[in-house]
Amino acid sequence: MTNRNFDEWLAKFRLSISGYDYYINFNKVVNNVEKLKIELNILNSLIGSKDIDRDFENIIKKYPETLKCIPLLLAVRQSEIYAQDEEGSFIYNFKNMNYSIEQYKVFMRKTGLFDLIQDHIVNNLIDYALGVETGLDSNGRKNRGGHQMEDLVEDFIKKSKVKEYYKEMYLSAIEDKWNIDLSALSNNGKAKKSFDFVVKTNNMIYVIETNFYGGLGGGSKLNETARSYKMLSQEADTVDDLTFVWFTDGTAWRSARGNLRETFEAMEHIYSIDDLENGVMNKIFI
Repeated sequence: MTNRNFDEWLAKFRLSISGYDYYINFNKVVNNVEKLKIELNILNSLIGSKDIDRDFENIIKKYPETLKCIPLLLAVRQSEIYAQDEEGSFIYNFKNMNYSIEQYKVFMRKTGLFDLIQDHIVNNLIDYALGVETGLDSNGRKNRGGHQMEDLVEDFIKKSKVKEYYKEMYLSAIEDKWNIDLSALSNNGKAKKSFDFVVKTNNMIYVIETNFYGGLGGGSKLNETARSYKMLSQEADTVDDLTFVWFTDGTAWRSARGNLRETFEAMEHIYSIDDLENGVMNKIFI
């Protein structure tokens, strides 16, 4: 698109695109704890125990399946946990017991779980597990954030007049599907490049990248991103029937405005969320 003012374009970049579901997926949190509800309730009988070593041993003998709760109490996803000290190194399996109950008691004692339970630091292991799951889910925000711009762009693709599009498509797949030589983009086949989306129209293949950089600063990463996409656009221009399109946004770009301006001035198809909201897709993909 021609006759666009870079400063006006950049001024409309968003601080964030986080929706209400970005922060915690409470359905997932509750479902994960619900799967262990019976076992956690059994272990609840240990709270305030006067002889937790004996009581724990009796529970494991009668209900060995309760062991699968232990990793969650330590905010660990996997069923195996490695631990070592001067007494040796161990890989505890909490799905299928691989040590004696006595050794699992050592684990419970040295990790502090016995103290947590026996000293009434927590009053209910289900409530505690819900808190742990909430914390673990919050760590997934980075992954959710990485896909937010992709999801947003895909929503606009679906609402546009585009009839044929693909997600996460590799150069080799594009070459095979449409019998096109993309060696100029892949360094003669050495780079296994993929694109977030590919849109196919009657006379053009559009390869698309999307990203969002919120906050107030991005440093050298943003400068490198702008430079690499400028180069990618120039490489795409050497291929007939291929166009590179970049959808980006986020106030962090203001800290790298110089490189972004250079790319903006060199690329025909670089767009923001504001462009999407103003129907740019139906102007590009025709």
